Amino acid sequence: MGTDWDSSMWTETFNELQSDDSVLDYEDRWTLQFNYNTLEQSLSTEETRRGWKVFSHCAHGDFQCTTCMRTWTSARVVLLFHYRLRKHKGTVIMRPFGQACRHCKDDFYLPGFSEEEVEYTLERVFSKIRKNCYGEEDEEEDEREEDSRVSKPHEKALCEACRMGICCEN
Repeated sequence: MGTDWDSSMWTETFNELQSDDSVLDYEDRWTLQFNYNTLEQSLSTEETRRGWKVFSHCAHGDFQCTTCMRTWTSARVVLLFHYRLRKHKGTVIMRPFGQACRHCKDDFYLPGFSEEEVEYTLERVFSKIRKNCYGEEDEEEDEREEDSRVSKPHEKALCEACRMGICCEN
């Protein structure tokens, strides 16, 4: 697992999963976009009227401070997705939330993810799309095997999502 944010891994995995007919077996074309600043957990009345839906996911990720080069793992990395289907074109907008270094406490750093974590997360997104855009039954969330990585207690002061009041810890 890398500590660097890699949007291309997300886009490539999204496209690979979409081309697999068992994941999203519809003729509509979906795209993944990224928003690093303004995506909110709640939708405005206008956004809801235009068909937007929200999915928030808590993932495992790795971080690295560019000042002191310290690395850390977190089991509480918040990923926020807005999605909608309109005229056979689907759009998913993703916002990853960062964490600050315990020692430097300066900037929020975006996480790096394993390929397995990216695929698992996007499968959950596609499950929500099938349910909310195509009326399919929501699948039971697969219980993941317990992660062997040790994670320290969540430090809310260092979590961007906590500061915005949307962390999965809250």
